[in-house]
Amino acid sequence: MRHLLRTICFGAFLLCLNVDATAASPVTYTKTDSTKVVELLANGHKQPKNANLMVYFARQLRNIPYVAHTLEVNKHEQLIVNLRQLDCTTYVETVSALTLCVRHGERSFADYCKWLRRLRYRGGELKDYTSRLHYFTDWIEDNTKMGYVKETQMKSAPFNAVQTVQVDFMSKHPQFYSMLKDNKQFQQVIAQQEKDLCGRKYRFIRKKDVRNTRDMRNAVKDGDIIAITTSKAGLDTSHIGIAVWHRDGLHLLNASQIHQKVVEEPMTMYQYMQKHPSQTGIRVVKLIGN
Repeated sequence: MRHLLRTICFGAFLLCLNVDATAASPVTYTKTDSTKVVELLANGHKQPKNANLMVYFARQLRNIPYVAHTLEVNKHEQLIVNLRQLDCTTYVETVSALTLCVRHGERSFADYCKWLRRLRYRGGELKDYTSRLHYFTDWIEDNTKMGYVKETQMKSAPFNAVQTVQVDFMSKHPQFYSMLKDNKQFQQVIAQQEKDLCGRKYRFIRKKDVRNTRDMRNAVKDGDIIAITTSKAGLDTSHIGIAVWHRDGLHLLNASQIHQKVVEEPMTMYQYMQKHPSQTGIRVVKLIGN
């Protein structure tokens, strides 16, 4: 069956898939997913040298349906590759992994899986559910250590506010997470990870300042990853996407729960954020991909 999910162990196929030894972990995907990845990479390599690959790939994924919890389909943690359904985090990870492949001259599905695993898991190693980078602050911190991203942290406008991270949503609500609710050991690990994040401070742009100004255009560039900060208890961010400037201001390429698909948001980010009272501002992250 064309869409039948299948799991393969990379350890048994290291030579033919050209995957490094640290990538020996199960991957869940469909033939449609692997074919799509290879097609996207082939087309990505045809883009001009000065092309913004983050924006290019973000736009190639438009209209893919928004579906939440696509990483929660297995009893045990596996690398999920799903380009048929995306949420805001898997969308950004997909775009980033495709971009890193092309920047490094890589073309295969195995190459893509390597980068996706590196981005999604602590230290790039898939061990179990707790090795996945669940909070986006943790995602930024870990990928910064790995040399893949850098957060923009200016002590000048428009970064006029400081977020002090206070996260505990997962440990307080394990019933919302299929792999967490019945595993006390995982709950304890997640709680410690949350404790480690709490108190960290990051400069961000307040929602009232996300306007079409010279300061904003200097601070945020096309293809940057935008993380929307939130006032919701226990969370650091509530949504992420890819920045793209239009003549009228900053817009967001994102897997949208509102539109139920990947879209280039027709409203400016300023207009969009005014409709969401719990959104407080944005953090800005650049994919550097060393």
